[in-house]
Amino acid sequence: MKKVLLSILTLSAVVAAVSCNGTKDAEENFFSRTDQQLFIGDDIAIANTQYGKVRGYIMRDTYTFLGIPYGASTAGENRFMPAKPPQPWEGVKDAVFYGACAPQSVMRYPNNIATFLDCWNYFDMTEDCLNLNVWTPGLDNAKRPVIVWLHGGGFSSGNSIEHHEYHGENFSHYTNAVFVSPNHRLNSIGFTDFSGVDPKFKDSGNVGILDLVEALKWVHNNIANFGGDPNNVTIIGQSGGGAKVCNLVAMPETKGLIHKAVALSGNATSAMNKEACQALGLAILKEAGLKPGEMNKLQEMPFEDYMALANKVQREFAMTNPGLGRFGFGPIADGDHIPVGDFFQSDHCSDVPLLICTTTAEWPSARDDAKRHASSKEEVIKMMAQGGGRMAPALGEEKAAAVYEAFAKIFPNKLPIEINDLVASSRANALRTADLKVKQNAPVYLAWFDWQPPILDGRLHAFHTMDIAFWFMNTDLQVSHTGGGQYPRNLSKKMAKALYNFMANGDPNVGKKTGLPDWPAYTTEEGATMILEDKSYVLNAPDKEAVALMSR
Repeated sequence: MKKVLLSILTLSAVVAAVSCNGTKDAEENFFSRTDQQLFIGDDIAIANTQYGKVRGYIMRDTYTFLGIPYGASTAGENRFMPAKPPQPWEGVKDAVFYGACAPQSVMRYPNNIATFLDCWNYFDMTEDCLNLNVWTPGLDNAKRPVIVWLHGGGFSSGNSIEHHEYHGENFSHYTNAVFVSPNHRLNSIGFTDFSGVDPKFKDSGNVGILDLVEALKWVHNNIANFGGDPNNVTIIGQSGGGAKVCNLVAMPETKGLIHKAVALSGNATSAMNKEACQALGLAILKEAGLKPGEMNKLQEMPFEDYMALANKVQREFAMTNPGLGRFGFGPIADGDHIPVGDFFQSDHCSDVPLLICTTTAEWPSARDDAKRHASSKEEVIKMMAQGGGRMAPALGEEKAAAVYEAFAKIFPNKLPIEINDLVASSRANALRTADLKVKQNAPVYLAWFDWQPPILDGRLHAFHTMDIAFWFMNTDLQVSHTGGGQYPRNLSKKMAKALYNFMANGDPNVGKKTGLPDWPAYTTEEGATMILEDKSYVLNAPDKEAVALMSR
């Protein structure tokens, strides 16, 4: 079982520098406060849900509810089945600490820089994992915009509070919004397709994403009791969470549940091949030595044993069977819940605006290597020719030189190693997502995050997940990414206001004064992209040449 490295509650009480008393001075430093910070008691922070009352607490004027059930346990006969509602309860249920996360492979956290940087938070792990957290400024009828955070980790790992930057208090308080973050089923527990074994399990391959639909239904039915507007809900996710965003927007059953969408460093334009996924399900049953009428034995198997079985079969199956994608278990194009073919072709999502952001150094290749970080242009071009790090394709010598020059034109002040990392951070998939979505009625906005953290001797750069803390006003909470203080907070305030404007109005320019330049909507022809850094600016199709060269 994963170990708790540091309690979010304790950490936020110590270092949160944005949460403050009232709205008169929303940037008051935490340590200047002399009033009581935490309020918890029998009659404090009580909210109604459709299944019963929940009790949270008030932390620095923000009502906090953690681990609220939105579905029943998915263990036993409920494994591989669509979520069932939780059992209603009498009295008041405590919602004061995070609920269990979904079963997943156990990670180990050695004493090293990677552990220090990301500060993983894992508490309990069970199949009773359908729960969510809510942060809100008030239990009133204010109808605040609602944001629903979908965690990363592909479709195989992660949880709603995995990193400090996922915390919702600061964004809720600073922007006057309601922040929700759900857990849901993952990996082979949430995405094994047994529809070819027994029609009873026709939805088994998509129950993980269907859990999120149920979470959104819970938001629709209950969020007004938490001061939110059920008719103004934005979903946002990073990495695998960004792909979840795209899948959910493409699902017809989310019409009326999603009103805006934000995909950070992750996207999707189609789902996995159903025939391949069905064949994998049959192979898992065969490896288990079971007959179609014995699916109950797979449901009763300890989840650790089932996951080990399914992963073994998937690895072997993927060697000879295309169509499973990078990870083997994920949303499936069943033609029922998730469309076959390209996303964003249906009118049901044509009025949902989309904001897409990636970073300029998703996978920094020299974070732990000062010598590599100081590589010359010639050395970097050789790296690029051979494949210069994680997610970086081998370009060959001739193409590598041309791609290097194309990226160097965009960012002439970057070090050669940063040009290498731009290759691994290609926006090709993000641009394809934008080009598909922009054909619909609602606008699309693009951003490229390029803020440089002043830690690790400048070798960290704008890496994968870096921007999350900025969108959510958590740069003083995820200090291991940002260094903390006013320097990152300046940009964070601008980005958080732009995100709020997008939530409230579908346009990052309309509403609060952000301090950013005017942010044009994206078009395939112009390709307007907001470069987010200390002094943000807009470029049109900045990497058009580089992306075209890489695709040849």
